[in-house]
Amino acid sequence: MASRLSLFVLLVASCSVAMASAPSPLQDFCVAAPKSRVFVNGEVCKDPNLVRADDFFFRGLHVMGDTSNVVRSNVTTVTVAELPGLNTFGISMARIDFAPWGINPPHTHPRATEMLTVLEGSIEVGFVTSNPENRLITKGLHKGDVFVFPQGLVHFQRNVGNGYAVAIAALSNQNPGAITIANAVFGSNANINVDILAKAFQVDKNVVYQIQSKF
Repeated sequence: MASRLSLFVLLVASCSVAMASAPSPLQDFCVAAPKSRVFVNGEVCKDPNLVRADDFFFRGLHVMGDTSNVVRSNVTTVTVAELPGLNTFGISMARIDFAPWGINPPHTHPRATEMLTVLEGSIEVGFVTSNPENRLITKGLHKGDVFVFPQGLVHFQRNVGNGYAVAIAALSNQNPGAITIANAVFGSNANINVDILAKAFQVDKNVVYQIQSKF
């Protein structure tokens, strides 16, 4: 009886591991139907008979993004939201434009590993390992260089040149998600209690109020 129970526990554990990642497609495609009123973990499939070539098509990555903002960068995403044909395929991409000394601020993708390729310019990149080490791993990249950011880890990019820089990112999920740390912590809706942030960052409450006012 004990051996049967052990076998059952092992089977359950195996199933849990197998279901921890996105499942493989069970058909040729599952074009997303974003206007569906059915809520599922992902996107509902569009009727295959209504699928057209444009469902697998996106135009615009050749266009430079507007970098006239505080961080002096712009991210043009191609996820399932912009390209419905990506649904269930576990891939997406983005173009990142940097003005001189612009940054893509510390952020994380909760559902995807990211592979970054520099097309133009020189970019400083880095990520921080998880607690308790919190080790910073960083490197300078140039045209043609590739760097990988592990799934879920906080990472960043910065243009370290006096000209514009461009990079392309490939991500291992059709809906990778993005959490920009500063926006999430200081610009949440509603605000996180100031006392909590003051203690977490070991600063005066007025400093927290000042930072929150920028978001």
